Amino acid sequence: MNQNLAFADYAVFIIYFIVVSAYGYTVYRKRKQDEQDAKAYFLAEGNLTWWAIGASLIASNISAEQFIGMSGEGFFLGIAVAAYEWIAAISLIVVAVWFIPVYLKNKIYTMPQFLKTRYNDSTALIMAVFWLFLYVFVNLTSILYLGAVAINGMAGGEYLHIIMIGLALFALFISLGGMKVVAYTDVIQVAVLIIGGLVTSYIALTTVGQYFGVGQNAIAGFKVLMREAPEHFKMIIPRPTATSSQLDINKYLTFPGLMSYLAGIWIINLNYWGCNQYITQRALGADLQTARTGILFAGMLKLLMPLIVMLPGIAAYVLYQNGHLPQLVGGKDGAYSAVLTFLPTGLKGLSVAALTAAIVASLAGKVNSISTIYTLDIHKKYIQKEAGEKQQVNIGRIAVFGAMLLAVLFTWNDILGIGGVGGFTYIQKYTGFISPGVFAMFVLGMFWKRTTGAAAVVGVILGFVLSVLFNEYAPALFGNETLLYTAYPNGKGAFEIPFHICMGLSFVFTTLVMVLISFAGPKVNPKAFEIDAEMFKVKPQTTVLIVITLLIIAALYIKFW
Repeated sequence: MNQNLAFADYAVFIIYFIVVSAYGYTVYRKRKQDEQDAKAYFLAEGNLTWWAIGASLIASNISAEQFIGMSGEGFFLGIAVAAYEWIAAISLIVVAVWFIPVYLKNKIYTMPQFLKTRYNDSTALIMAVFWLFLYVFVNLTSILYLGAVAINGMAGGEYLHIIMIGLALFALFISLGGMKVVAYTDVIQVAVLIIGGLVTSYIALTTVGQYFGVGQNAIAGFKVLMREAPEHFKMIIPRPTATSSQLDINKYLTFPGLMSYLAGIWIINLNYWGCNQYITQRALGADLQTARTGILFAGMLKLLMPLIVMLPGIAAYVLYQNGHLPQLVGGKDGAYSAVLTFLPTGLKGLSVAALTAAIVASLAGKVNSISTIYTLDIHKKYIQKEAGEKQQVNIGRIAVFGAMLLAVLFTWNDILGIGGVGGFTYIQKYTGFISPGVFAMFVLGMFWKRTTGAAAVVGVILGFVLSVLFNEYAPALFGNETLLYTAYPNGKGAFEIPFHICMGLSFVFTTLVMVLISFAGPKVNPKAFEIDAEMFKVKPQTTVLIVITLLIIAALYIKFW
């Protein structure tokens, strides 16, 4: 099939570009009188609506690593990868009810500010520098690279660098207007990506139905998937045995069955949604009730995401196994692009627009967070302490340009090797090196008044060191057969522990050490936050949203257990 886009596809994409750009410019013009106000630029003037918060969270979260990477994991693992999305919905409930009140009550603008307020300047500076490196060299680079590769494949395979620059410039255009422009254009972006993603999934299912002789019927096509690939519709990956194939071992290393639910997947989600610059910047754009409703709205949208980003991967697997798809370009990460080849003219343009919406929204959200952390937590505190409102905004815009330039340079020839590792795994694994220590530091800091600054510094460093040791030196630590978490051959004669389990081990040991160090300090740290029961009370409408979300998740797990 010809993957090149037709005139109608380009027309659809151009219309999308014009609409988003025009709307973003309109929002920017409306707040131009506040252009030089730092709070307006970084935090959207404190008046985001609940639907803008929820849509912006999803638009910034769902990007190339989901469309391309999670579809690839759907091709490889099946529905088990949906746990990332469904557990995220539960994590968002936890964040909305327990984390956000702490942030809002203490007027936290950035994560480094949280660390300074609760612990000390050293902890805040260490984490500010880390987050900048993480956002630029893990998140921005992987999103830009995977997005450019996917769109380039649809456009004929000859425009990788042009597309890369185009995505970067589009994201810059959106982000330079500040947080409010990013958030409100995200409303359009998330609508486009959900509609385009649903259309792609529908076409994938009807294509499966057509090839297997059950007609162009999406429901019939879904039943074919369950019949042809029953192992792809199990939420729990079984633990390998001595006679297991290398493929089964690799699946378990990627998602280690029930152990994921006792360890890594909760740390990944709670750290991402609860201790992340994304959340605070959007949540601080509203009062508590609005912030909670927006976050819970995002949680309900997360329930839809597997249908959009995972199901096409399973469809690609069934079509590929039965000879109806050509060789996948880029291995499993080529599954989504392969499915797009079945779309008719015009709908290809809509799907490319949806993919572009996801990429641009995520890039814009990331660079806005980067500029906020750099400007408020590094530049103003350590470089130009007397910087005024106008200077802060200008510094933030320079940081946006600098971060995007670095991302383009490091993805130009894939210097970091993202293509070889796989985008989704690249982000999860390397973010996971620091997540256990960061999460332990935040949770203890919020809810245990005895936690000390010394414990926080040790915790973030120890969490990283332990993650590296567990991931890279398992045989030296445990031998070829561990006591509890058996390490399986990775195909090269070495042994490896699933990175979810590594994160769990790192979190447990880091938390224990932090508790022991804190016992040497005062019973109540002078910098501890004030916590009272009233902060965590929820209104009836909030309870209804929570119950509905949990019931849907329970039904899904019962169906696919």
